Amino acid sequence: MTDALDRIAAALERLAPPPPPAADPLAHPAYVWREHVLTAARAFEPLPLAMLQGMDAQRDALVANLTRLSQGHAAQDVLMWGARGTGKSALVKSAVAEVQAQGGNVALIEAVTLHLDQLPELFAAIAKVPRAFAIFLDDLGFDAAGDARALRSMLEGGAEARPANARLLVTSNRRHLIPRDLAEQASAINPRDTIDDSLALADRFGLSLGFHAIDQDTYVEIARGYAEAYGLDLDPAEAINWATRRGSRSGRVAWQYVVDLAGRNCKRL
Repeated sequence: MTDALDRIAAALERLAPPPPPAADPLAHPAYVWREHVLTAARAFEPLPLAMLQGMDAQRDALVANLTRLSQGHAAQDVLMWGARGTGKSALVKSAVAEVQAQGGNVALIEAVTLHLDQLPELFAAIAKVPRAFAIFLDDLGFDAAGDARALRSMLEGGAEARPANARLLVTSNRRHLIPRDLAEQASAINPRDTIDDSLALADRFGLSLGFHAIDQDTYVEIARGYAEAYGLDLDPAEAINWATRRGSRSGRVAWQYVVDLAGRNCKRL
């Protein structure tokens, strides 16, 4: 009977193996918070900060804020919003790596935005760690103001607010994280209350950085910077044609062009 129970237990463990052990929060430059476990990020190799062009003001503000956080000084939660492909996510990773290179005691933790209810557990896991953490929520957005109330409490005013050694870095295509539904506002008993509720989450971020669509000259300069960093010869007309076929100009499109250029020249990036 005991042997049969042991075999059943072993079979169940194979079907649902225990979660991996948590990574040492002092040992790695970047982590991923997934399924209640802090794991080291594989191959954390962001682009050098100098390669991200067309966002000097945003870069300087974010690096300064992360530097203060790494030194244990007052720092803001950050909302980075704007057009898709403008380098918001790339800047987060590159800025953290830059502060680390300058000796800053800060690590990046990327949290899955579909499981925001797990954030209090993450906060508890890192609250007493002698290190600063930039918690990265990528491409965040809510369909209704009510969906965002739990995160609002975590940012400010709630019983389980994020700890002093952690700040949130959030990227979104929406300036207010929630669609401004004018029809809903018009039908509300008090339209002002609806508007205030939709803005309440964005107001929790002390630093809000906008990223806007770039012009053609800036796009070419971004592509040129990428190409020169990898020893590639840029053809501006070809780079512009690449963007035209995709219907947009952005840092992401510039990078995709350079990837294609490197491939055609038999080079790795």
